[in-house]
Amino acid sequence: MHSFDYQFLKHDMPAELLGISGMISDLKARDTIRRSQNVDMLKKLRKAAMIESVKGSNAIEGIVTTGKRLTALIQKDDKPLNHAEEEILGYKNALSEIYNDDFDAELSEPLLKHFHQLLLSSVSAEAGFYKRENNWIQERDEAGRLKVRFVPVSAKETPEAMAQWVMAWNEGRQDSKVNRLLLIPCAILDFLCIHPFTDGNGRISRLITIVMLQQAGFDIGRYISLEAKINEYKYGYYQALKESSSGWHENSSTYIPFITYFLQILYACYKEMDEKFIDGDIRRLPKHQQVENVLLNSFVPVSKSEILQRLPDISATTVERVMADLLKEGQIVKIGTFRNARYKVK
Repeated sequence: MHSFDYQFLKHDMPAELLGISGMISDLKARDTIRRSQNVDMLKKLRKAAMIESVKGSNAIEGIVTTGKRLTALIQKDDKPLNHAEEEILGYKNALSEIYNDDFDAELSEPLLKHFHQLLLSSVSAEAGFYKRENNWIQERDEAGRLKVRFVPVSAKETPEAMAQWVMAWNEGRQDSKVNRLLLIPCAILDFLCIHPFTDGNGRISRLITIVMLQQAGFDIGRYISLEAKINEYKYGYYQALKESSSGWHENSSTYIPFITYFLQILYACYKEMDEKFIDGDIRRLPKHQQVENVLLNSFVPVSKSEILQRLPDISATTVERVMADLLKEGQIVKIGTFRNARYKVK
């Protein structure tokens, strides 16, 4: 059986991963400071994130409905009309519980089974129970033929594997020397390799990712949909999962590809949050000041095209003039050349 041990995270890790982790922590700190000043915006973001998260997590599994029906299910409590909508509503119910301000449950096997029950109680007799038969993760090749991509833990070994997994997670999160942002993707990868349920493992993994992040003080998922970002970069998700699961049973696998993907997705969420705060602050300013604020307040380097996307009412000429003035004054520096050029505060 695979050995669940995250103590390796206390030792030397790639500088790139530590760097991204540090940037995410900095963005989180910046985000925390501005929340009290943007209460109305947070309410709007939270409302939108719920819809995007339910849509995104189910879309990854090929479970979809129309935008109109999605809104009706989530905001108007409409009754589901078919099997797909039953599953969509199940995810919404589980996510609503996690997003409740009073939610403080510790990650445990009963909690996982509870989420699975909420997710699939209307469509499966297996809801709330670990798999009773072995399962396989399949994919189609270029010719359309099904093939086994990964063989998860057997049904017989699943209860023991899950018990070991929960203990390893708790040991890791209680160790102050273990970086939580590196620990979470390792635990999620292991959960996916165990594949403890007959169905719904991917959606459960995304739900518990939100729980793990919230317990670590990173509640970004309430305001920017982590699931929507994963769906947007779905190819990278499956590629990282494939690379990190190779050799998993023999304990010869590497978590690095999946950690890298996870941090990139989380960083993208915080970056979007940062941009929304900045955009909300500058809309009332004259056009040239709007451009200045994007350039001078962005935590990460931005390109001209990104500025134009964020400020669609402002012309490219105005953006170029402001950038030239700030470069001349020495307030910003240019990184790269021509189309790849980005700008950041000096």
